[in-house]
Amino acid sequence: MRSGSKVVCLDDRFPTDILVYYTSLPMKDRVYIVRGMGIGIGLDNQPGEVVVYLQGLDNPCSSVPPHAERGFAQYRFAELEPPAEEAQEAQMPWEAFAQ
Repeated sequence: MRSGSKVVCLDDRFPTDILVYYTSLPMKDRVYIVRGMGIGIGLDNQPGEVVVYLQGLDNPCSSVPPHAERGFAQYRFAELEPPAEEAQEAQMPWEAFAQ
């Protein structure tokens, strides 16, 4: 999974108090495009969780330095398709790489 990947949300169960931090949340079984990834701040305000940022879902920045946008834990999503250029390379015959 990386920027440009098409993903489906597997887990949209969030604690109710999360709405203090987020304005947009993903919904289970909906398909999204990853616009970026990073190391985010968990619900316990500790850094270290791998997060994804999704096209169409923009959220406020964290109050914890370095003040990154709040993303969504990577484990909540499954990749359906790699980014377009990666998918195209996968379809190319191996002989093209031998030249």
